[in-house]
Amino acid sequence: MSTFATREVHDDLCCCRSSAVGTEHPVSRADLSAESNSHRGSGGCSEENAGLGFRPAFRDADTGCIYCSCFPDGTPAPFHLFDGLPDALVVSRTEFGGVAAVKGSLVSGFVRRGKFYTRDEAAAAAVQDSAPTAL
Repeated sequence: MSTFATREVHDDLCCCRSSAVGTEHPVSRADLSAESNSHRGSGGCSEENAGLGFRPAFRDADTGCIYCSCFPDGTPAPFHLFDGLPDALVVSRTEFGGVAAVKGSLVSGFVRRGKFYTRDEAAAAAVQDSAPTAL
């Protein structure tokens, strides 16, 4: 499958807009919620690491494209949200038009200083950043 992508720069992060949609095991809202709950208390959740400069985002493992989490109107979201993702990544919608599931290759994580971190990587960085420094 070929992918057409254009690139835009947002907050020094290169974001892609892809036209390809994978059909492999879609990620649902319930999956995203369960993932967030499993990382609670580790520094791998938005509310725990936002003060350290982490911004919720998704990376497409198929293309390497990174998508910052946004509300449907494009406003940055302070947590992981499917509704602001490009239509090309949406696999299914609710009866009210909200995003029910996305392409299975999307990985939730965070962006900080132009670098993508998985939830586990963000949690490790949060612990390191929060550790007292020796004088």
